Amino acid sequence: MTDPPQVDSDDVEDAHPFILRLFITGATPNSVRAITNLKRLCEKHLPGRYTLEIIDIHQQPEHAELEQLIALPLLIKEQPLPQRRLIGDMSDTPRVLAALGLPGSKS
Repeated sequence: MTDPPQVDSDDVEDAHPFILRLFITGATPNSVRAITNLKRLCEKHLPGRYTLEIIDIHQQPEHAELEQLIALPLLIKEQPLPQRRLIGDMSDTPRVLAALGLPGSKS
């Protein structure tokens, strides 16, 4: 008799791609930093496993009211659940990893 196949925890995470939405205010320094930092972090920790939508509320102001935005830049992790929100320029890597529910958030 053979043992059942082992399920790697990385395989489980791969089955659930991350859906992220970053709300910004134009090309301000904080917005540019947030985009750069988040893209770098996602490429390092979620290569090929994420979708990032960048929404400029100057170009799409209806999103500010719809999402009840109070501060920007704002990252919303839509999937996998639970939904999380994080405000700032995404430069605090452990904090961003914790918000995404990824390992390494304590380093």
